[in-house]
Amino acid sequence: MASQLDQIKELRSLTGAGINSIKEALDHSKGDFEKSLLYLREKGLAKAAKRADKTASNGFIAHYIHGEGNLGVLVELNAETDFASRNEKFRELAFNIALHIAAAAPEYIKIDDVPADILDKEKSVAKASIPGNKPAEILNKIVEGRLQKFYEETVLMEQVYVKDDNKKIKDLVNDAVASIGEKIEIGKFCRIKISAPTNSCGIK
Repeated sequence: MASQLDQIKELRSLTGAGINSIKEALDHSKGDFEKSLLYLREKGLAKAAKRADKTASNGFIAHYIHGEGNLGVLVELNAETDFASRNEKFRELAFNIALHIAAAAPEYIKIDDVPADILDKEKSVAKASIPGNKPAEILNKIVEGRLQKFYEETVLMEQVYVKDDNKKIKDLVNDAVASIGEKIEIGKFCRIKISAPTNSCGIK
């Protein structure tokens, strides 16, 4: 069984939360690691929700160049203050998001960024691929499930983080919000690959 010190180190690595917050989570969860992790994630979500109406107007542009230079990514990450945008954890987050974009090739930042005509097309394709005559309620659930898979493949915030398959990119951002204490949002990104038929740029 892991000692509390080991749990604190791992929780800090996974969430970026402060020592006091981690001890609070462990006390609240009576030492249960998974419950402590969930508690910290929920605190991060709560803090992100509280700061949703804040303006993230100070930022940093991170870049990632893969291999011999045939694939490159630029990503803009914004925070509320210049102090936060110079923070080492903030810049590490920006770099990790750029690395993820290089590997996962998203097309959009948030679900709301997906154009209506693209969604309509995905729904039509999903419905056409379902065999037999299903009741409307079941049909809608199947279509929603397939749309969720589409979001997880193409929407950056819904993608599973390439360095940790227990997190999505939105979890990574919310963990940083909990740790840094400011609103953080991805402004835009551009992924360019030599000889690719198209390159993707996600803009709010």
